[in-house]
Amino acid sequence: MGERIRELRAARSMTATELAKAADVSVGLISQVERGITDPSLETVRRIARALDTPVFNLFQDTDLERVAVVRKDRRMDIRSPQGGLVYQRVSAGSGKIEVLEGLLEAGAASSETGWSHPSDECVVVLTGRLVLEVDGERYELKPGDSGSFDSRLPHRYLNETTKPVRFLLSVTPPSY
Repeated sequence: MGERIRELRAARSMTATELAKAADVSVGLISQVERGITDPSLETVRRIARALDTPVFNLFQDTDLERVAVVRKDRRMDIRSPQGGLVYQRVSAGSGKIEVLEGLLEAGAASSETGWSHPSDECVVVLTGRLVLEVDGERYELKPGDSGSFDSRLPHRYLNETTKPVRFLLSVTPPSY
């Protein structure tokens, strides 16, 4: 990921200092991430992506685009929420107009403390467990096989109010920032 951030930063003629300021992180952190010394939290990845004006998972994209992109299960990239409890794996290659993620939300965890928004559309499908989808203050309980689609510009988040983890697929278009 660090090489990709450096590549995108250079393509925008930004210095590490400018990127750090725009992302509201330290220059040292940008340097460590770019050199592969540290892995940033999901919140930091989001800030860097916004500062680079690129979708989050674009930071993990291979620069060699293929006509057919195959993502092997054992080669998926993990992204963890800063407060813990949520792990996303990118299922799609990250080079298209749609982002597909597999999420694992631990028992009692939430995707974020409060709802957040971004200019996309989302569709979530529950694979195992029960997931509460909260959109603009409204709550929807989803069970295995249930799905929910919504405008991501509305504040939203995912909650697991059970004692077991929940697995779900999430499609986002266009890929979120």
